[in-house]
Amino acid sequence: MHKNISIIVPIYNEESSINQLYDEIIDSLKDITEIYEIIFVDDGSTDKSISNINNLVSKDNNVILVQLNRNYGKSDALQEGFNIVKYDYVITMDGDLQDDPKEIKNLINILDDGWDCVSGWKKHRKDPLSKTIPSYFFNRFISIFSGLRIHDFNCGIKAYKKNVIKSLNIYGGLHRYIPLLLFNNGFKVTELVVNHRPREYGVTKYGKSRFLHGIFDFFTINFLKKYFNRPMYFFGTFGILLSALGLGINIYLTTLWFQGTYIGNRPLFFLGILLILVGIQSLSIGLIGELIVNSARKKEIKIKKINSEK
Repeated sequence: MHKNISIIVPIYNEESSINQLYDEIIDSLKDITEIYEIIFVDDGSTDKSISNINNLVSKDNNVILVQLNRNYGKSDALQEGFNIVKYDYVITMDGDLQDDPKEIKNLINILDDGWDCVSGWKKHRKDPLSKTIPSYFFNRFISIFSGLRIHDFNCGIKAYKKNVIKSLNIYGGLHRYIPLLLFNNGFKVTELVVNHRPREYGVTKYGKSRFLHGIFDFFTINFLKKYFNRPMYFFGTFGILLSALGLGINIYLTTLWFQGTYIGNRPLFFLGILLILVGIQSLSIGLIGELIVNSARKKEIKIKKINSEK
């Protein structure tokens, strides 16, 4: 196999794992390629991670250190790696040794079958129940409501084609949804059962709030998928409903007024006016959004002038 491979490893306080991980990656690449780069993205480590990576850089020209000025999170670290990769096959993996570099060859073989993204599936996961149980329900929820039938959205080890990851712009907690983001953009996504190993060093970066944050990120993705290019569909729907409700209330009160009932001090009267105003504002926001989207589309249009000789 003659491949050229970029490997991105986000690092946050993994000083004890870095050298062993590097050795395992190099060993796994022997049967695949001699053309590679290993990009360690340090996400604000406070231990000796940077020093250990610099030692690798000094002895291997294929090792690259990207050092972030503070801890931004895994999504931003991966995105910085995506921005600088130069080879056709891109592998991402965690720096805690739980992802097995021996799976790189298997993942690339799946890409060669015509897939754009291969996500690892930790089918036999070596983590405590405090991680596996919430993760199971999280993955089931996302799979059912997203339409992408994979079992493990947040597995650290994945493989991509270079042109695929160049379409991404992830931040916050969106690294969990890279397969879904690509799927929504029309790319072919599948999964592969991979070997998962227990953590040997350091502590997990898993937090109790991650599950809730993940659900919020999922709603964000779905909202952008449905309404990013059609803001009037969202804001206009609310605008019409609120305006219609407010108008209905005021018609009712107007009927009472004609019958001699004083309505000037009734809370319902002010509610009707408020609903109409909010509805009009929502419609206005939708129109402004449409103008912005339309302007952006026009900038993307390329016009080729064709000169014909007579």
